[in-house]
Amino acid sequence: MQKRGVSRTLLAAVVAVPLLVAGAADSRADALPRELLYFNHIYGVLDAGTAEAIEKSDYLRRFADFELRTTTGAGGHTWTGRYLLGRETYLELFGVGDLPGPDGGAGAGGMGLSTECAEDLPGVTEELRDEGITEPIEFTQTRDFGDGKPVPWFDSVFTTDRYDAFGAWAMEYRPEYFADPRSKTEPPNHARDVGRERYLPDGYRHHLMRDVTSVRMAVTARDLANTVPLLRAGDFTVVEHPNGGVIAHSDDMTIRLDVAPPDRIGLRQVEMSLNRPVGYRHKEKIGRSTLVVGPFTRAVWTFGSPHGKR
Repeated sequence: MQKRGVSRTLLAAVVAVPLLVAGAADSRADALPRELLYFNHIYGVLDAGTAEAIEKSDYLRRFADFELRTTTGAGGHTWTGRYLLGRETYLELFGVGDLPGPDGGAGAGGMGLSTECAEDLPGVTEELRDEGITEPIEFTQTRDFGDGKPVPWFDSVFTTDRYDAFGAWAMEYRPEYFADPRSKTEPPNHARDVGRERYLPDGYRHHLMRDVTSVRMAVTARDLANTVPLLRAGDFTVVEHPNGGVIAHSDDMTIRLDVAPPDRIGLRQVEMSLNRPVGYRHKEKIGRSTLVVGPFTRAVWTFGSPHGKR
């Protein structure tokens, strides 16, 4: 099947003029070439000391829309994460043992890629089958806001339910979630809007951090092999790296996945854009991690190995 977005700039120029003349915003959203999946968030399990330092950091609360939140999902499973929320993307951080089982081990992690338009997720599943994933795993996550009345949160598709320590999934937010006043989400920008900006709050406007623009994670060879078909199905351009990993690009995101043995996996680096340029370079040590903010409109957060190795 031919991939969307191969000549995205040219096609957009061809179709944009008549649609703008017609003034049909919803039609334009459907007609313009776009990716199927967009980076939503990544999570990583850090060493306990760094996770605690992040939780207690006053600087992070100034730098980003920071939230410490306990969430109850499907089946009553709960998790407590440290969140840095941007305009469309976010970062979720845990300490060793914060998640149950292997998901809470040192260096474990996961990544969500989401649709922006309702009813795009079946297209992802179709693309996965073209990538050789004949039996993708489908799952609906719910969210309980603490009153015992869960609401459907998002539908998701995984390439497999067998992974070492890193899992990636495609997701699409459910209309019931947006319709629930407890979600505190925004009105749609068009008829099929289930996008990231609508989902996330606008607290980022009062802080420096705007969005995650690049992530680097070390994963096992098996977890990399499970993730690449999803990236390709979502219209990311995937290029092999000499170290055996890959670099995946979209219009506004770079994802680098390095291959490593199990005792060297983990979140390595996150780059973020800022809401405004700064004329300084600030270096903040947070546990075994270092956040460098500025100059201009860029911040880079580098993480030490959660296994205690370089």
